[in-house]
Amino acid sequence: MKTLFLLRHAKSSWKDDTLPDFERPLNRRGKDAAVTIGRYFKTSAIVPELILCSPAERARETLNLVLKASRWTTEVRYDQRIYEASAQRLVEVVSQIENDRKVAMLVGHNPGMEELLAFLTHETRHMPTCALARISLDGVSWKEIDRGIGKLEWFVTPKDLDDD
Repeated sequence: MKTLFLLRHAKSSWKDDTLPDFERPLNRRGKDAAVTIGRYFKTSAIVPELILCSPAERARETLNLVLKASRWTTEVRYDQRIYEASAQRLVEVVSQIENDRKVAMLVGHNPGMEELLAFLTHETRHMPTCALARISLDGVSWKEIDRGIGKLEWFVTPKDLDDD
């Protein structure tokens, strides 16, 4: 069985309207949310073997804060195809994961993340910033991922975790 985590980047700042979209950093709320998700990972003993991340500043910053809070030393690959990607493009990225990797995480953007979640699981969920979904892909290789083959195991947002 394979497990795929989908993590949408945390809330970004619109403070500097001269910055291109690709270069927008996180705002304070986004930074706090990314740390909350990282702490959740640390306490849940979940560790991906590979993380594929958009190279956009807000995605990189989200991932760096998650890595620091979770204390992971997981391999990270930045992939330009994830930025502004459709579900089909994200499927292409995921399908190229080496098959010996059992647990992977994708860090990206909406609407592609919501579309990928719906494509894989037939479940429609709004993915607010820093939302995290765990999808199990039973009995398939990464190359074989296709519509409806995944099961949404759980879905969590930083707000859900702050209420604990």
